[in-house]
Amino acid sequence: MIKIAPFGFILSLLFLISCSKDDDVFTIPDTVDPDPSANAQVQDFMWKAMNFWYFWQADVDNLADDRFPNTDAGSKAYTEFLTLESDPGAFFDNQLLFSEDRFSFYSDDYVELTQSLAGISKSNGLVFGLVRLDGGSEIFGYVQYVIPDSDASTKNISRGSLFTGVNGITLTDGNYKDLLFGANDTYTLNMASVVNGEVTPNNDEVTLTKEVGLQENPVFLNQIIEIGSRKVAYVVYNGFINEFDEELNDLFGRLKSSGTTDLILDLRYNPGGSVKTASFLASMIYDTNTKDVFLKARYNDKYQAVLEKSNTDVHRYFADKTEKGSSINTLNLDQVYILTTSGTASASELVINGLAPYVDVVQIGDVTRGKNEFSVTMVDDRENNYLYNPQRVSRINSNNSWAIQPLLGRNENADGFSEYTSGLVPDIELKEDLANLGILGDLNEPLLAKALSLITGTTKAEFIPKMPIETITHSKMFSPIGDTMYVTDIPVLK
Repeated sequence: MIKIAPFGFILSLLFLISCSKDDDVFTIPDTVDPDPSANAQVQDFMWKAMNFWYFWQADVDNLADDRFPNTDAGSKAYTEFLTLESDPGAFFDNQLLFSEDRFSFYSDDYVELTQSLAGISKSNGLVFGLVRLDGGSEIFGYVQYVIPDSDASTKNISRGSLFTGVNGITLTDGNYKDLLFGANDTYTLNMASVVNGEVTPNNDEVTLTKEVGLQENPVFLNQIIEIGSRKVAYVVYNGFINEFDEELNDLFGRLKSSGTTDLILDLRYNPGGSVKTASFLASMIYDTNTKDVFLKARYNDKYQAVLEKSNTDVHRYFADKTEKGSSINTLNLDQVYILTTSGTASASELVINGLAPYVDVVQIGDVTRGKNEFSVTMVDDRENNYLYNPQRVSRINSNNSWAIQPLLGRNENADGFSEYTSGLVPDIELKEDLANLGILGDLNEPLLAKALSLITGTTKAEFIPKMPIETITHSKMFSPIGDTMYVTDIPVLK
């Protein structure tokens, strides 16, 4: 089970920066231990990891360093605290999180979590948003796109399709999690249509089955649109998954050799991913000057002090090579057009913000999600400071399969800007329209058409959405493929 936040994005951030050359091995200082008979090892792991790493550690009284002294009395108090909640998930939510934290989460299966972070999950291939009906409890879904070679790709359902129920049960904000993301691998969607401006159920049904191990290529669509003397590359990019970095770089090599003059980057359905990949993508757009700062990271005061003492560089720079050593293919653009929705988050926002000091970023669409923090996957591996490392799976406590994904810090760009918790506001606001979503890649699709008109200087009748999408969530929030970092990606003294 992966804990989810209703109508909020579950995202995280991969952050690769250089390690200190200090020969000392960094370890988290010892803290109090609970009574072994209390059966609270999951809560114990959660508290100790959060006590050291959590960005808001100083703001949560329960995580204070002096909350539980390393004494017999402190151990007793600590044990009583850990057992306040028998459910570790409730303990994490109710006892450890800061009130302003929208994105930290947990999972009771670190294998499932880490696979989903790599873009591998049990899925039927349908990617959709959810919209609240008239401010009430009922909601409906609309299809944003369908993953190729999935079960959904073989069914009569596509971008723009609407559904209001599952297995004959009307969707509400109280049941959608169980109906759409519960234990049932097969379910039937009750479809709907727009009638007189209202979403109305019809008699159509679509049955879908989730398959294990479906992996989505984050480059959903790429094409070159030739208009006059302009060669406009249009790339729909739906997740920063580092397993596809080489393919992404090869794509930009083809775009470059084709004489691309302009780029429209569609991040509407991209909830984030590896910041390492984000820096590569930004380099493919702008430049490969490794002296230019892409981002600066800020951790909590406790770990920031460790880094400053060791003179560890917490900046990330533009890159000239991929992780596998391939030279990055860059378009060397001084302007880029980026399409966004409220589903655009985390590493997607990082690309926009990181490019802003160097490139004229023209943002078209809706206000982004507003996730300027980064996080990490943590498991019960004390010797590795609770940081998940796929090379150390055998050393994870075999009696504890839980993982947490807490926020560790906040990123700012080269100009020092990071205040976008309310989202990045587009230069040109143009919400998606349920009455006219259009086909991705079609020149008449509203957001693409707007970007093309700006590039070519043509004037078209202004598009006014009839049914703009206001309140949405995204199916990927239930399979968080975004932004995690492993032990080798964190500045740790080694």
